[in-house]
Amino acid sequence: MFKLQSEYLPAGDQPEAIRVLTEGLNAGKKNQILLGVTGSGKTFTMANVIAKLNRPALVMAHNKTLAAQLCSEFRDFFPDNAVEYFVSYYDYYQPEAYIASRDVYIEKEAQINQEIERLRHSATRSLLSRRDVIIVASVSCIYGLGLPEDYIRGVISLHLGDVVVRRQLLLSLDKAQYERNEIELKPGRYRAKGECIDIYPSWAEYLVRLEFFGDELDRISLIDSVNGNTLEVRDEIDIYPATHYVVNDQIHGAMAIIKDEMVNRVVELKSQGKEFEARRLEQRTLYDLDMMAEVGYCKGIENYSRQLSHREAGTPPGVLLDFFPKDFITIIDESHVSVPQVRGMYAGDQSRKQSLIDYGFRLPSALDNRPLTFKEFEAKIGQTVYVSATPGPYELQASRKAMDVEVSVPVDWGQFEVAQQIIRPTGLVDPVVTVRPTLYQVDNLLIEIQHTIDRGERTLVTTLTKAMSEELSDYLQGKGVKVCYLHSEIHSLDRIDILHDLRAGKYDVLVGVNLLREGLDLPEVSLVAIMDADKEGFLRNERALIQTMGRAARNINGTVILYADKMTDSMKNAIYETNRRRLIQLAHNEKYGIVPLSILKKISDIRDEDRRMIAEVEKRKLSVRADELPELIAQLQKEMKNAAKNLEFELAAVLRDQIESLKGTDPVV
Repeated sequence: MFKLQSEYLPAGDQPEAIRVLTEGLNAGKKNQILLGVTGSGKTFTMANVIAKLNRPALVMAHNKTLAAQLCSEFRDFFPDNAVEYFVSYYDYYQPEAYIASRDVYIEKEAQINQEIERLRHSATRSLLSRRDVIIVASVSCIYGLGLPEDYIRGVISLHLGDVVVRRQLLLSLDKAQYERNEIELKPGRYRAKGECIDIYPSWAEYLVRLEFFGDELDRISLIDSVNGNTLEVRDEIDIYPATHYVVNDQIHGAMAIIKDEMVNRVVELKSQGKEFEARRLEQRTLYDLDMMAEVGYCKGIENYSRQLSHREAGTPPGVLLDFFPKDFITIIDESHVSVPQVRGMYAGDQSRKQSLIDYGFRLPSALDNRPLTFKEFEAKIGQTVYVSATPGPYELQASRKAMDVEVSVPVDWGQFEVAQQIIRPTGLVDPVVTVRPTLYQVDNLLIEIQHTIDRGERTLVTTLTKAMSEELSDYLQGKGVKVCYLHSEIHSLDRIDILHDLRAGKYDVLVGVNLLREGLDLPEVSLVAIMDADKEGFLRNERALIQTMGRAARNINGTVILYADKMTDSMKNAIYETNRRRLIQLAHNEKYGIVPLSILKKISDIRDEDRRMIAEVEKRKLSVRADELPELIAQLQKEMKNAAKNLEFELAAVLRDQIESLKGTDPVV
């Protein structure tokens, strides 16, 4: 089923890692670790494991950007299979909240990205209709999505020649949360004119056109949503619901349960002397019930998900994990970050909702519209591979070969279910690490920076605070160094520009706090300096040090300097592990006569294509005739959808803005 396509074959220690992981999964091992250094091709190893197992897979990442990158890579490896992207569909999200100390109620406010919502529907549809599926997801996969049974019940199956009562079909579309709109079709809408019904499916980029002869379904066509051309004619089709929160046929029973809970809660609040809160809760709940009775839906309906899905109090909500078949596997990338993130979601959600409940904004059952607890997450995921250069305590405990094994420091990897991927295809080795005293550390750093500049290479410097970053940047700038600092208040796209400028040579040095760890790919950087390395804590623990030092592993001159006055346990263990890997890499290079080469990577970023596209559209706008404007808009809409399909959402947003601009343009006549 899975067909891996690549011009490369597994190399270095990739074949052994693939063998160990595959055999472990086939043997039923619940938890394994892929200990992979930066630049060793971990994604390629994961792809090979999935291809050999031929089982559906969830690949989980700790943020949208990393998930998009992984999804793009897996799509390249599996162009003929279903590789889907499932992340939060909010461009902006302000959850409903109440701040009691200030008596401030914050209403839920959200801006939904329609393209990501379509991709989410495409993901669940693929899981329910085929087995060659890889879902690349963020932590969004542990949040309430509705039950797959209700979702499946909402599917409308149509076959050529069926006798279909038109009114009944329209009612079915309404129940599946499709909205009727005769003017503008968008995903989740339909229009009905004469003997023809056009549906814009929630998961697709095309329209489904149903043509009838009387009550008989005479033709099923897929129509290009931009130019109206027929793409395909089918004998049958399944129309999946427009929303994952599908209200089942027992809605009136659920409404009765909601009303009973409201009555009891109102009595409870009044007994506590909270007359105002009781009246507020009653009014809000009755309004929601009226909306559900009239249109089958209400704003914030997810807060009644427990009643609507007829779950018991305290039971977990339906989530993406429930849509997978029983034999799926889970791969958690950068697990040392992703696992703690999953663990922390539940408590924050419950704290916010409890305040809403205490002050009469929500019923107590709203607590059951929540992310999974960590124990529930553990119970739902399949056999799991944790991928990281620095596995965390949880992964180590979960992957022990024997229950009585204790996690020692430094780690004895032979006592764990682990596949080690230490060798890089380029032959690059982990950097040389030196420890120097903090006395005159800035002066010493300046000398090392100058040596690095003379070689045409770059330097990263990490400090403990933003103030230290700014002060150090000012000092270096005063000494004639081209330097910039990076911190959390800098906008994401501005960070991209700064990193681009570092690679291009506009800056020679980048100073930051905790932004220089996972995910930075800067081959020009050969020196990493860690200031105050002996200050134990989150920014200077063993894993943070190893990740930061790894930023110098893309260059043959990679060097790390730890400025410290004492050798902490974290420093000692990080240096030990880095040297252990370096010895393995050097031995491999010597055995096979490999000469390491620095990675050569084109200096570009996502803004380059944005700028090119804006310039091109502006040029075309100047000469477009009135009769050519619709054609230009249609072409840009197509390019926008292609960009979104390739997960290039920044470019898609640029094209969207240009389309809106064109619609307001006075064309040349």
